Amino acid sequence: MLTTGKAILDVANEHSFAVPAFNISDWAMFKGIVEISEETNAPLIVAIHPDEVKHVGPDMIAGIVSRAHRSSVPIAIHWDHGATYDEVLTAIKYGFTSVMIDGSLKPFEENLALTKKVTDSAHVLGVSVEGELGTIGGNDSYAEAGAAEIIYTDPDDAVTFVEQTGVDSLAIAIGTFHGFYPAHLKPELKLDLLKEIKSRVQIPLVLHGGSGNPDDEIREAARIGINKINISTDIKVAYHNKMREVLGNDPKVREPNAIQPACIDAMKVVAAQKIELFGAAGKGSLY
Repeated sequence: MLTTGKAILDVANEHSFAVPAFNISDWAMFKGIVEISEETNAPLIVAIHPDEVKHVGPDMIAGIVSRAHRSSVPIAIHWDHGATYDEVLTAIKYGFTSVMIDGSLKPFEENLALTKKVTDSAHVLGVSVEGELGTIGGNDSYAEAGAAEIIYTDPDDAVTFVEQTGVDSLAIAIGTFHGFYPAHLKPELKLDLLKEIKSRVQIPLVLHGGSGNPDDEIREAARIGINKINISTDIKVAYHNKMREVLGNDPKVREPNAIQPACIDAMKVVAAQKIELFGAAGKGSLY
């Protein structure tokens, strides 16, 4: 059931729920994320950042494509935070069915031109495209370099951007941070801003970075217009905290099949909570 991001998100948009886009960086994490998605009958977007692609290598992408074809739920493979046109071409060559081009730190016209160029080419090849407008705060290496603060998405700009680029989905800045939310700031989503943008562009909207935001706000955002939510920090923290625990309990343990199963299970607990929170559980039946 390998498919595109557009095919998955258009259904989410129609039925008012959000699809989790889980960032994975090794095969064990990928295996666990597919398992929990199948167990909860939830559509899945497997997100892989360019840094993560460098880590796992293109051969593993081929394995992800193969496993997705055998899945009981729809899966899209998404290139997360692509920075250049050439990067996106590489993603398509590797087998990604969805790409993000992130020009959010560029001036508006440059972002628009780059996103349109990517969208025009990707659509010819049947690949869906996510753009970004506004900047999401970030304090980790996967965020937009230099985006130390949130610059909220302007609704007027969003209308122009969507009309002129033809993107299939749009990541917006409404009060989230990549990585851990800064301790000196209060996590708060601007839900009224989300409602205004959604009413005017109507395409699937995307939320990046929601680790520190309250669950009730995330749940409401998924209900009123967000159709894809990226999850990286939360599942990786669960996975690696359990790994530290397993390794710390027995200094002689060394075999991955003695270490990783418990880590996968811990990650799956967090992933299942996100799937339920976003309203995605059981929605695989809609496809």
